[in-house]
Amino acid sequence: MAELVTGEAVALDIRVARLASRGCALLLDLFLQYSILSALVTAVSVLSAFGDPAWAAGLSVLATVAVVVGYPCVCETLTRGRTAGKMAFGLRVVADDGGPVRFRQALVRALAGFVEFWALAAAPALICSICSRRGKRLGDVFAGTIVIQERVPANSAFGAVAVMPPQLAGWARTLELSQVPDGLALAARQYLARFWELQPEVRDELGARIAGRVAALVTPPPPPGVRPEIMLSAVLAERRFREERRLAQRAALRFRRRGGTPQPAPFPAPAPVPAPVPAGAWPQAWPQQDAWRR
Repeated sequence: MAELVTGEAVALDIRVARLASRGCALLLDLFLQYSILSALVTAVSVLSAFGDPAWAAGLSVLATVAVVVGYPCVCETLTRGRTAGKMAFGLRVVADDGGPVRFRQALVRALAGFVEFWALAAAPALICSICSRRGKRLGDVFAGTIVIQERVPANSAFGAVAVMPPQLAGWARTLELSQVPDGLALAARQYLARFWELQPEVRDELGARIAGRVAALVTPPPPPGVRPEIMLSAVLAERRFREERRLAQRAALRFRRRGGTPQPAPFPAPAPVPAPVPAGAWPQAWPQQDAWRR
């Protein structure tokens, strides 16, 4: 599990693609590229028997550039970050802020990929991916992109760190969160991510300290008797929801400016506010680690 930090410094939970899945996707793409390139070179060699050799050499160079650079660039631009290999293994290329990859970024990745994979036998990409916390190769570093795991098994233990407690959903929608600094929100998120790894006494003390700092900066104040981890989960979940909605609205605005037909919002309307739940009446599934991390 990793995070994308958006323009509002909100961490969106993601699952960074593993090196093994990226390698398998790369092998499939390279196989397709090699097959297409072999067919084109064979066709050019047949045509060269009836034409100028210089003309045939120019066509060979053009075919090589179109397949080696054009294939990943065009595929990632048209499919919003996916090639045939990435589709097969459920991967996608996105920008560092979580937005869709652009043509310029796809072109930079493709040009860097020619050097990394075709010229240097993938050695720079392998070394850079191992050293990078997000598994970035040189093309990702230059283009400002990251490859994520888009398709996650249903029984996977990966999920959102912060979920919305039902009894605090109505309170969270009315929160004023502009005073919460990014560092404090990140500290709360790290606390929730390590909640079940801490000793009970340390967990309670640290949670009360972080929750007290957050409660002093949000309005209205949290309901009395709410446990610190539940309150922090509600604040972070609402913060993430607002940022995801802002990103969706910005993407829709860019789409309309390009002349596209307005599309329905990708995020559904908020569900009706459930009836208040008394303090301490959180479902029994709460103390279980799997339920906490969904």
